[in-house]
Amino acid sequence: MALVSLVHGRSPLRPEGHTSRVNRHTIVRSVTFWLRPAFALRVYSRFQRLVGFDRSMALASAALTALVPLALLGGGLAARFGGKDIAERVIDRYGLTGEGAEAVRRLLPESSEWTTLGVFGGAFLLISTLSFARVAQRLFEQGWNLPPLSVRNTVNGLKWILLLAAYVVLSGLAHAAFGRRPLGLAAALVEAPLTFAFLLCGGRLLSAGRIPRRDLMPFAAVCALALAGYSVAMTVYLPHLFDSYANRYGAVGAVFAMLSALFGAMLAVVASAAVGNEVRTEITRIGRGERPPDNEVRDQWAAVLQQARSRWQTTRGRTGLLRRNRETNPPPG
Repeated sequence: MALVSLVHGRSPLRPEGHTSRVNRHTIVRSVTFWLRPAFALRVYSRFQRLVGFDRSMALASAALTALVPLALLGGGLAARFGGKDIAERVIDRYGLTGEGAEAVRRLLPESSEWTTLGVFGGAFLLISTLSFARVAQRLFEQGWNLPPLSVRNTVNGLKWILLLAAYVVLSGLAHAAFGRRPLGLAAALVEAPLTFAFLLCGGRLLSAGRIPRRDLMPFAAVCALALAGYSVAMTVYLPHLFDSYANRYGAVGAVFAMLSALFGAMLAVVASAAVGNEVRTEITRIGRGERPPDNEVRDQWAAVLQQARSRWQTTRGRTGLLRRNRETNPPPG
């Protein structure tokens, strides 16, 4: 508390009765600072420069074509050693029942035979996973304004695939151990540090070490929290999504449900890249002593609130005028 007081220019020697007021004041200042309109507009502008929605769909599509074969191969290896089939793992993970569970079983048949790959199968798996790595690589290159490396970063792309496989395995173990808790909240909390480490190391690999760790940390922290929240939300919503699509489209509905879920996750990643970059820029400015004064932040919020009130009053006036016109000039008949 003393450190917070010194940072904000107040004496730490205050009566205990002022503690809650100081805490509330500090929290309000932090929230209004990080959510001020100028900062939000910069985040939105960066998201637009990343072509956020298109990039999220590209990442989701590449993830689907890469992760399904990897999941089948891993499920086959697990089944050989007495583990559950991949379809049953998905069903247990999200508590699927009825049409949703049946669609997953039809889409992901028993994977006990998926322990070996032919030449074409191995080539497809390699190409699909490398394609996913390159799409993710372009996110880091464009998000951090780096010149593209393309295929010259293939070795690091292969390392990133191994890191992704390790992350998927560890996340699966976390959900197997803690996923039975309400809303999967415990599993999401355990998974968040794994996600942070994966994003930090993965960003270094896909950028070929051109992005310093300190510049990746805000993105990794924001994204880990966003994906943890998304995981909890999907625990609740995904069974309904699978059932809805399976009732409409049959087994193909499971593909649509997976793609929809992946799109939401990748949208969180791309949005976190925009937020994390602006947080990094803001922290750098604060370190140089360029933090905007409190009155500037208050003025920004006052301008936004004044504009919102003005629009609300204009809308109310127009609505009242239309209502009076209807009362004085009722429609015929």
